[in-house]
Amino acid sequence: MAAQFGRRLRRGATTTAVAAAAVAALSASQAPAAPQSDTAAGDQAAAGATPSGDSAATGNSPYHTDLPPLNTPNKPGASVNLPVTGSAEAGIPASVLAAYKRAEQELAATDAACRLPWQLLAAIGKVESGQARGGKVDANGTTLSPILGPALNGQGFALIKDTDGGAYDGDSTHDRAVGPMQFIPSTWATWGQDGNGDGRKDPNNIHDAALAAGRYLCAGTRDLSVAADLDRAVLSYNHSTEYLRTVRSWFDYYKRGTHEVPDGTGVLPADTGGGTTSPFPTPTPTTGTPGGGTSPSPTPSPSKPGGGKSPSPGTSTPPTTKPPTTKPPTPTPTPSETFGSLEDAGTGTLTATAGEAFGERVTVRAKNKLGKPLARTSVTFAVVGATDARFADGKSTVTLRTGADGTVTAPVLTAGEKTGVFKVTAVAGTTQPRALSWTANVTARVADTIALTGDKALTAAPGAEFTDRVEVRTTYKGTGVANTAVTATMITDAGTPAENDKGPYFEDAAGDPVRTLNLTTGADGVLELPEIYADDTEGTYTLRLTTASGATVTVELKVEAAPAA
Repeated sequence: MAAQFGRRLRRGATTTAVAAAAVAALSASQAPAAPQSDTAAGDQAAAGATPSGDSAATGNSPYHTDLPPLNTPNKPGASVNLPVTGSAEAGIPASVLAAYKRAEQELAATDAACRLPWQLLAAIGKVESGQARGGKVDANGTTLSPILGPALNGQGFALIKDTDGGAYDGDSTHDRAVGPMQFIPSTWATWGQDGNGDGRKDPNNIHDAALAAGRYLCAGTRDLSVAADLDRAVLSYNHSTEYLRTVRSWFDYYKRGTHEVPDGTGVLPADTGGGTTSPFPTPTPTTGTPGGGTSPSPTPSPSKPGGGKSPSPGTSTPPTTKPPTTKPPTPTPTPSETFGSLEDAGTGTLTATAGEAFGERVTVRAKNKLGKPLARTSVTFAVVGATDARFADGKSTVTLRTGADGTVTAPVLTAGEKTGVFKVTAVAGTTQPRALSWTANVTARVADTIALTGDKALTAAPGAEFTDRVEVRTTYKGTGVANTAVTATMITDAGTPAENDKGPYFEDAAGDPVRTLNLTTGADGVLELPEIYADDTEGTYTLRLTTASGATVTVELKVEAAPAA
């Protein structure tokens, strides 16, 4: 059975029966507890958000308090089991689900450090608008009718005077939360996005609203894989611990499994009056241009115990005219807020041996239009070219944000087995991207050691051949190095070794004696030398093996007659 609540909470109503029921149900479901404080003002400041009123994306408008289904166990104290898939409540309308996933992909490409999960957008969308009123959107993702919150007139809600001339919410006196993600106009002016690429930023479009919500939640340096950062992000959306608990409940529920349902068939919240109207009283615009001298008249709602007005869902009057299409001008960022340039911040030469990490890391600095360091700028680092070099976790692309000094350093880059030259690039900016590139080089492993694989004494009688073969192995930091050039020379005992003209020798292809050979190691750096022969001169001789990198090893060869019987 689903735990349903037929009214919507408003800020300050935590002592009402509705809030008490919500908290009790959440406690029973073992939903995550809220943090000690529900204030997120500091985090919002870091995000650069400047909405008026209570400093929240929605202006702390009311929200749906329905909770996910709870399977109550028979035995007291047993755990609660939430369904994985199949239940009606787990269904998300197709266009809405696509918008959430598309926003997650966009943020993963442009702000990977945030780690936004689409299920968080789904949880907020469920609480704010019941997934766009059960998915009542057109083919482009725009709601079929406006979804508007109550006038934020200070009567039971925050006091936020009109900021958009009524262009988005049809109210030129006070602001109202707008669209499936319930942005107030002043917040939308800063965070609005064009999520579907139609050239417009429309809070009534689920693709635009979902992407905007994602960017808002990712503001500052939040990493939403960290519980504390996720809590701060949700609280910045609506300043209420009850809101956080409700969103967290749906977030955990959706992470356990969802499925797609056709648009318009999603489960509606209990307080929608059958799903035929917007969840809040809708303003009835009068004739005239939005933002002009005549303001719309909100439908009055009955008084609610505790003071102020509360919405009367199910009795609102739909707009009698088309929603205004005039968009407010997009605020122009100041030069100090605008990305201007990207520069190298001291990156050294990028070289590495195959299989090893590069000693240098790419570091860049973003600057604003005034030439000053610009913090919180997304920079995408990429490995380009025919190489198997990769950043951490095998990634060829990673997006990070600059710090307070405008700098950001790419993760450690590790060379693969493929040698040669490739590029590392850094790109920042959207409307006028700036790109930098560096040449990186991977060199082959060079043996730093050559050693015998055995310790047998090598002896032969005059005029005979040595019974045992000489075998060596070349390595680099303990790893065998194949195809290493090795020179084998029979040397004199002089202080400056030279090729000996007597004693043990190899044979060339014609069978003639030679005392120097150029050889190459095989797999794992192992090299077995050809047969060695002794001439008629007894004595102790030296064979020296040298790699191109200068690593050497010497072998003692004894030529002596067999003892008399």
